Amino acid sequence: MNILAIDTTGLVASVALVSSGIVKGEFTLNHALTHSQTVMPLVEQLTEMLGFDLAEADAIACASGPGSFTGLRIGAATAKGLAYALDKKIIAVPTLDALAYNVFDAGAVIVPIMDAKRNQVYSALYKWEDGKLCRVTEHMAEDIQVVMAEARAHERVVFLGDGTAVHHEAILAEACFSIAPPHLNAQRAAAVGAYAQAMVPGSEWQTADSFMPVYLRPSQAEREAAAKAGGKAV
Repeated sequence: MNILAIDTTGLVASVALVSSGIVKGEFTLNHALTHSQTVMPLVEQLTEMLGFDLAEADAIACASGPGSFTGLRIGAATAKGLAYALDKKIIAVPTLDALAYNVFDAGAVIVPIMDAKRNQVYSALYKWEDGKLCRVTEHMAEDIQVVMAEARAHERVVFLGDGTAVHHEAILAEACFSIAPPHLNAQRAAAVGAYAQAMVPGSEWQTADSFMPVYLRPSQAEREAAAKAGGKAV
């Protein structure tokens, strides 16, 4: 199975081709350019260097969120455009699940955190059981202290994701907490593609029309509008 994978949900823009359990190629950039400037050129360069015809892809795997609202929209638009043009299905891969998949069978609880501003993070807790990555909490958008309190219930915890740069000192102040090294710490399209192949076949395969990113919380504009209307900002 050939899967073209895309992740633009955070600071990193990443594309990869995963074929029958082998990462054929991957381009990942953490740079000042916007994802709209980088993601399609990365796809074009990747397929050109591999000599791969996109028509031979079986599906497009796209990190579906949560994450940056702009990044989610760019990734979704790219995946939808490719799916329409190639008549392919989209495999929706939760961003946090793919991020946790970077750390294999660590013997520790894995906690990806993505910076959501205002001291909040997108997160979930994971552990490996019998060679399978299992999520032990729901995806959440919470204050970092809430996530850390949840993590303290476990003896060994590995944090990863762009939120570790923001909350580095607080995490390492805890004896049982550690942070994954740089090559495992960011979103990677290879993890998105590999996790897509590990998922139950067909379980998250969607059409270009039906695929929608998962935002997990209202946008800043929606929160501000709710606050002005007398509601509570989330």
